[in-house]
Amino acid sequence: MIKSLLIANRGEIACRIMATCRDMGIRTVAVYSDADARAKHVREADEAVRIGPAPAADSYLRGDHILAAAKATGADAIHPGYGFLSENAEFAEDVREAGLIWVGPPPSAIRAMGLKDEAKRIAEEAGVPVLPGYRGEAQDLKTLTNAAKEIGYPILIKAIAGGGGRGIRLVTKAADLKDELESAVREATSAFGDGRVMLEKLVEQPRHIEVQVFGDSHGNTVHLFERDCSLQRRRQKVLEEAPAPGMPDDVRKAMTDAAVKLAAAVKYEGAGTVEFIVDGSRPLSLDSFWFLEMNTRLQVEHPVTEMVTGTDLVEWQLHVASGGELPLSQDEITLNGHAIEARICAEDPSEGFRPGAGLILEFGLLEEVDGETVRWDAGFESGDRVPSSYDSMIAKLIVWGEDRDEAADRLIDALAHTQLVGVPSNAGFLRRCAMSDAFLEATHHVNWIAEQGEALTDAPGAHQHASVMAVCDIQLDAPGAAKPWDIKDGWRMNAAPLHRASVAVGGDADWIDPDDYEVDADLPLPLVTDLSPRRYAVTTAGDSVLVEVPDYDADVEALLGGDAVKAPMPGKIIAMNVKAGDTVTHGQTLAVMEAMKMEHSLTAPRDGVVEAVSGAVGEQVAEGVVLVQLVEEA
Repeated sequence: MIKSLLIANRGEIACRIMATCRDMGIRTVAVYSDADARAKHVREADEAVRIGPAPAADSYLRGDHILAAAKATGADAIHPGYGFLSENAEFAEDVREAGLIWVGPPPSAIRAMGLKDEAKRIAEEAGVPVLPGYRGEAQDLKTLTNAAKEIGYPILIKAIAGGGGRGIRLVTKAADLKDELESAVREATSAFGDGRVMLEKLVEQPRHIEVQVFGDSHGNTVHLFERDCSLQRRRQKVLEEAPAPGMPDDVRKAMTDAAVKLAAAVKYEGAGTVEFIVDGSRPLSLDSFWFLEMNTRLQVEHPVTEMVTGTDLVEWQLHVASGGELPLSQDEITLNGHAIEARICAEDPSEGFRPGAGLILEFGLLEEVDGETVRWDAGFESGDRVPSSYDSMIAKLIVWGEDRDEAADRLIDALAHTQLVGVPSNAGFLRRCAMSDAFLEATHHVNWIAEQGEALTDAPGAHQHASVMAVCDIQLDAPGAAKPWDIKDGWRMNAAPLHRASVAVGGDADWIDPDDYEVDADLPLPLVTDLSPRRYAVTTAGDSVLVEVPDYDADVEALLGGDAVKAPMPGKIIAMNVKAGDTVTHGQTLAVMEAMKMEHSLTAPRDGVVEAVSGAVGEQVAEGVVLVQLVEEA
């Protein structure tokens, strides 16, 4: 059995593998880049080794550095997680040649399934249904044009070495074929070093259903049922669930049998996933699914399978890699209930899903995580820093229910209690997806999110209203709040009082009357994080809003003079426009900070000369730190 495992990955999956290792008494070794030196997976490992600078090409993709780390720490096995080198046959061979255990399938199986055209040829030979298409060697324009005409438009161009949605182009008419081919070839060459493509008939309302398979070195192959991953954005999965909704018994048997046959055909060992494209315009049937590809690794969404089968797939991986037989036979693997997973990402849906990076002020699921019905797999905690060098997914929220409706309700509630402050979050977007009629009725398909636009990406105005009300309540309840006879609200006998306050939402300050705000009574209670006495990050139903209460006394003091320009809140210096000795005028921008996704200009409170400057561009500073010190002009 494996005694010491090096995990050639980072973030959530590294932490998840370590959790199983702790239960099994296996020592763990983490590897990290400079960007991850203080990361959670480094803290949780028994030992950690630096393997290079931040870019993945110089660290997590350096197989030689990873092998050197394994040798230096006495590890006897390497688990690649997913992504990075997990489906690299050459690295798998190098691991084995170094005398280490490779926790993954044989290099031959990785190669067989790594090229889409070869994988489909093997699938056809194994009797697995595949879509009509062209997978020939000839790559000239004439051959591909004739093939596209024979298949019939619309078609998809796919890089044969592709993955992650790259090298794929949709072509709806012959006139567009040449330009789209050139674009796909360029992207495939850049991403994979292989510009060859294949053509495939397009399924216009596709569902994505995949089967979890497992094999061992003793010739045993089983499936652990299916997952539906049809809710996607730009071919990246958003919500995943097990089992697939609307799955008839006969179709489940046909699909899982096909997956097992394909895995057995390549003598598969370990965890793998056989993916199928399904016609979502009609109910599932025996003629509505076709083989798409096989992923020769552990999938991101494996927890939903674990929750409905009561298994630990990482434990299975380690057991099989050590030479053991599968822990269960096919008849012993049963399906129980329904599970759904949501990928929590540091990204801003309202800005085209722009990835975010920076210091996490607050992060977590603010309700009970019991492991039976709610599971939280995270690679980050409050106080960690999200680097800009890698994928934006930082955690996974997985829920279980007796049936799909219960699981969906549990997910919607849990997302409402998910808080991420300091970097942008997609939790509100995920909750809107889960609450949609299309998802709840299981009528969604792979292209559904793209069809919805701002309805899913923009936070409702009610969430801002709830945030304002939460801050107003805090201000009224704060120690030292004005007594009724001190409030300057225009009160007089027999007239309604004026309840007005100046509150800045998203950076725009204005006088508001809280009584004008209607708050949806069905919204969950806002989660409030104090950034400073007058600045709050309020999370309502997964959406985070920055609310500020202007300090007019401080503004007046600044107008009357003052020598110190201080950081108004914790944040990063993104511009320092002055240096010691500079003469400045009142209102001149001296520095710019970034906090809570917003830029804040720090201006001179009066005319004067810069005596000293502290803090450098890129530095994270605390609230109240003096950044610029002024003196009177001589």
